[in-house]
Amino acid sequence: MNKVDHKKLRDTPPFDILTREEFDGITKEAELLLFKKNEFLFHEDEEEIELYFLIAGSAKNILHKTSGEQFSVRYYYPGDLIGLMIMLAGGQMTFSVQAIQDCEVFLLKKAALLQVMAKNEAFSEIVLEGIGDRMKTLYDEIKREHNGEETENIPLLRTRIDRIMSKATFISPNDTIIQAARRLRSQTNVGLVVVDEENRLLGTVTQRDLLHAIVLNDTNKLVRDIMNKKPYRAPVDSFSYDVLSYFKDDHVDFIPVVKQDKVVGALTAESFLQLQASNYVSLSHGIHHAPSLDLVAKYAAVNNRLFIDFVEQLLSENTYAYDVCELISNYNDKVHRQVIKMALKEMKEEGFGTPPINYCFIVMGSQGRKEQAFSTDQDNGLILDNYEHLPNKDEIETYFKTFAYKINHGLVACGFPLCTGEVMAKEAKWRRSLNNWIVEVERWVKETDSEEIRDFTIFIDYRPIFGDFSLARNLREATTATVTKGKMLHLLLMKDTIRFRVPLNPFGMITTSGKEHSINLKKAAIMQIVNGVRIFSIKNGIHEENTIKRLNLLKEMEVFHPRDVTNAQTVLHILMRMRLLNNIGQLRNNLNLSNELSLDFVDKEEKKKLKEALSIAKRLQQMSELSFGRKRGI
Repeated sequence: MNKVDHKKLRDTPPFDILTREEFDGITKEAELLLFKKNEFLFHEDEEEIELYFLIAGSAKNILHKTSGEQFSVRYYYPGDLIGLMIMLAGGQMTFSVQAIQDCEVFLLKKAALLQVMAKNEAFSEIVLEGIGDRMKTLYDEIKREHNGEETENIPLLRTRIDRIMSKATFISPNDTIIQAARRLRSQTNVGLVVVDEENRLLGTVTQRDLLHAIVLNDTNKLVRDIMNKKPYRAPVDSFSYDVLSYFKDDHVDFIPVVKQDKVVGALTAESFLQLQASNYVSLSHGIHHAPSLDLVAKYAAVNNRLFIDFVEQLLSENTYAYDVCELISNYNDKVHRQVIKMALKEMKEEGFGTPPINYCFIVMGSQGRKEQAFSTDQDNGLILDNYEHLPNKDEIETYFKTFAYKINHGLVACGFPLCTGEVMAKEAKWRRSLNNWIVEVERWVKETDSEEIRDFTIFIDYRPIFGDFSLARNLREATTATVTKGKMLHLLLMKDTIRFRVPLNPFGMITTSGKEHSINLKKAAIMQIVNGVRIFSIKNGIHEENTIKRLNLLKEMEVFHPRDVTNAQTVLHILMRMRLLNNIGQLRNNLNLSNELSLDFVDKEEKKKLKEALSIAKRLQQMSELSFGRKRGI
């Protein structure tokens, strides 16, 4: 083993707690081996069981059934010991291990490892009772909770609209009004969805629209002449609570449900009869109809006691905390949209007129991922349609500079502090044309340094919430390939994520700071999961911003094993729940919001859950570090 490889293993847990003599004993005869994708590290037919430490790549453990069927029962990632439990069992070999990527492994001598384990109790405990057992505990917990919910009446929050939507009735824009009326009557629906040949949404026609045309004797007109060309639409994965708020508006009779711009169903008010009423709907309606910024501010999450009570109730009913964070983010989106509408109105009243070009307001960071708690500031920007070639270029820049300033300061009034890092639309850096954004992302990939990488981690989770969403989609499509191939960027992202180490010592004990014995739940724990998943998502060209959705896609792509994805989701639930409850306690006691959790006020059972969650966060951090740092001296 050469010196570089020796140091690589020496600095990797749990080998980093060994004495020099113990480490030399294990590694003296170790060999560095390479396995190509699909090659077996060892097969069940082999009599001798080898012990490997995985440095780079990934592998899968395959169970061979007597029927001839084989399936994977777990995945191995950098930092895993392969073959240990089979070796210790001393029984017949029943598993094979196969590389699913090119793998680098250290072949360790079993006798030497067992000898050190016998002498070093701490090392032995970490090896045998560490990550694997804790992950199984978390897996069992979420499995038990999932099974318990199957027989319950699903509450409003947990129901996605694909569970309650009905089949949409389609009509062509070139059909006549008489044809539309007959179609509507035959289907006994409240409205028709106007689509093109590929089922893309063009508009809607309701009973009210048809009656109006008939009364005006416009029966010779075509559907395209009377249809609503800008109807409400709902993404298929939306929560029911978020869509129900639209029906508070008397002008909404039904809403098409879309998946990637294609209509897959429809919702009516009757669709929601099976669901429970929600304070969220009333609050959302209040935001939408608030006539002034002062009234919008009263509905803001941190200011509204009814909303705080609602969130606390959801948590008490064992709703997944990441779903509650999505609810908070959706709620904050509504506040943002109302603030933007008021800024547009002010611009018009002050003589600036309407926006001179198309634009898209984006949110980034935790709001972009839909993972907000109560303690949050602003992370936002503007994507402008390409305008540099236009003669009124300066006028356009002045308009959007003023517009962005109004939005950012309007949000301050609604409980969203200015970003200390100035990641806001009012700053020129975060307000660019589409082409300029593409150039900037390419520069980030090729030239960024450790200072700018933090800006990139905030930006890459962007999500459009107002304006021309196609600008955001075009930016994502234009830059994904560049970002996916940016190996140096991946390394810098990894370096950034390990700035904050998970607060667990080598013996698995939680380390705290300050007189209050606290840990920062966001920086030291939640972000280790979020950042690790983000790095793998970027590497695999995933467009999703939300961590849970990214995990599910990584599972589908077989980058992560299903069990590991389930464990990561459970960890996010535990940590986000603690963060939310901590924030609620701070709001109740009129304290400053923060992500610091004092362990002095955490009971024994919650500490156990926290410890388990932190161990998984630490595992993902180590996995990211080993996966992206190999052969580069990092």
